[in-house]
Parts: sequence; C-alpha cells; structure tokens
Amino acid sequence: MSSTNCAPAAERKKLGFLDRFLTLWIFLAMGIGISIGYFIPNSADFINSFSKGTTNIPLAIGLILMMYPPLTKVQFSKIPKVMAKPKLLLASFFVTWIVGPFLMFLLAITFLRDYPDYMTGLIIIGLAPCIAMVIVWNELAEGNRELVAGLVGINSLLQVFFFSLYAYFYLEIVLPLFGINALKIDISIQEIAQTVGIYLGIPFVAAVLSRFTLIKIKGEEWFKQQFIPFISPITLIALLFTIVVMFSLKGEMIVAIPLDVIRIAIPLVIFFAIMFFLMFLLGRSIGADYSDNAALSFTASGNNFELAIAVSIGVFGINSGQAFAGVVGPLVEVPALIIMVNIAFWLKKRLYKSKEIAIK
Repeated sequence: MSSTNCAPAAERKKLGFLDRFLTLWIFLAMGIGISIGYFIPNSADFINSFSKGTTNIPLAIGLILMMYPPLTKVQFSKIPKVMAKPKLLLASFFVTWIVGPFLMFLLAITFLRDYPDYMTGLIIIGLAPCIAMVIVWNELAEGNRELVAGLVGINSLLQVFFFSLYAYFYLEIVLPLFGINALKIDISIQEIAQTVGIYLGIPFVAAVLSRFTLIKIKGEEWFKQQFIPFISPITLIALLFTIVVMFSLKGEMIVAIPLDVIRIAIPLVIFFAIMFFLMFLLGRSIGADYSDNAALSFTASGNNFELAIAVSIGVFGINSGQAFAGVVGPLVEVPALIIMVNIAFWLKKRLYKSKEIAIK
C-alpha cells in the first residue's frame, strides 16, 4: 500500500512500483490460491484445520495485518471534526443501509431465483457494508482517512446490533412477498460482535496504541517519516496472503463449476457499479469534496464478505452454496473495486477539475 502519510491527497506521493501493478499481483494471488485449492489434495481441509469456531485463523491474521497500517495512518483526533458533517453522514447511511441491502436483494432474486442457496448467500452479503477492505480501497483512491474510519466504526456497531434483524426481515418477511419461501437464519449478536471484534477491533486497538505511544516516545516526525513507511508494505503483503488463503479454500469448486461463479458474479458486478456511481454522484450533488466523496463511495460499494462467509459457514455449513457465494464475492470485489479506484480518479478530473494519476 502507499507509503504516504499525509491526509490531504495533494500531499501524497505518487504510487510506487508495487502499488502501480497491484491489479496484477491480486490476479496472481487469486491464481495461486485457486491452483493450491485445485491441485493440492486436501489443502482446504488443512487450512480449515486452523480454525476456531467459524473463525479461520490464517484468514483472520491476514485481515488483521492488512488493516493495521491504514488504521495507524488515521489521525484520530480529527475524526470528531470530520464526523460533524450530518448531510454527508445521512446520505451515506441511507445509501449504505437502505438502498444497498434492498438492491442486493432485488439482484439476488432476479438472477438467482433458480439457485436458492446462492440467492440466500447473496442476500446475506448485501446485509452488511464493508468494514475492512474499504479502508484499503479508500487509501488507494486517496480518500479521507478520518471520515472512512468514522464510517467504519459506526457501521461496525450497526452490524453488531442490526445484522440479525436485517437477516430476519429479508429472509423471513420480504422473501415471501416476492413468492419465495421464507428462510430461517440463526445468528446471534454475540457471534457478529465476535467477528467484528476480530477483524476490526484488534487492528483498531493496535493502531491507536501504536500511534499514541510511539508519537509520545519518538515524536510525530519520526512516526511519519520512519514508522509509517516501514509498516506500509505490510498491507499489500497481507492482502495478497489473504487472497491466496481465501481462494485456496474454494479453489476446487471454482474450477469445477465456473458457470456458477459467473452466475454469482453478474449481480455482484452490477451491485458494485450502481452503488459506487449512485453514492459518488449523490455526494457530489450535496457538496462533498473529492476525498470525502471517495470515502463515502467505497464505503457504500463494498460488502463485509468476512462476516457473510462466517455467517454462511456457521448457519449453513462450510460446503454450502451460501458459503460458496460468500467466497466468490471477493473474487469479484477485488478487481471490480480496483477498477473503481481508477474510475474515482477519472471522475475527480471531470467533476473536481484536478489532475490525479490513476493506478495502472
């Protein structure tokens, strides 16, 4: 990830060699993961042996390390000031929590009505906004770190308290209204809180402690010039590791049923595109500057696949169609949102009259 450390986009350095070819590294990681899952017998069972409950430990380690550097760069003292923008927050929560879940529901029943397991998995994916990878996409697009950190924190709490209610509402109340049998899902607030705590709480606490302790001991200049550049590459390494692990778990299935991957991918691509452009144009119309708009748009576009996968495995089983749909999600999200990073820069040139270099 970018080794830059100043919040304003204009002050950030140009992308380095690793970041410029991030798309290539991601596709290579996907290919390696799928190859491991397909060609190495029992590789998925081996990876799953390092699990506790519904939490896969290698996957959790990768996600925690991936999140730590971007969160460490956040100037937490600025969050209250950034959050004092009620118009932006209301727009974000409306698009993210009202429009997003219903849009994914409509896409799921439209494209996957004949595949109820995949349909259910897609609906579950749509119930919670991203609280992890969004920080990475926002960083690449030079969005407002403090705003995205605040949104992630609020969305995390909302997931803890409302995910179960949302699942009940869409799977047991709304589905029958569209002529589809209701589905029961049993996931407790405690289980969701545990998932959020692992994937976001641990790196958040580590980042806060690192920032305040090291600045106090070594000074802010050392922290910005020495520590941040030192830890920044961890995000890219951990991202690639996470992708390899994730796709190793379902490599055999992805190769065995490629048409099913495409069936799941089509509504996901449509979802990402609609949510990104809707939020970006809405943000622009209500006066958001580019850095704020990037944070809002990537928050709205991404989904919490980690939570969706954990819920699907816990409720329906690791070999279920719901879990498979959850794993296909990042297969689509990663390249789709990398493209959206470039589109964000393109929109910035045209809507904000400034020049930026997109990721090649």
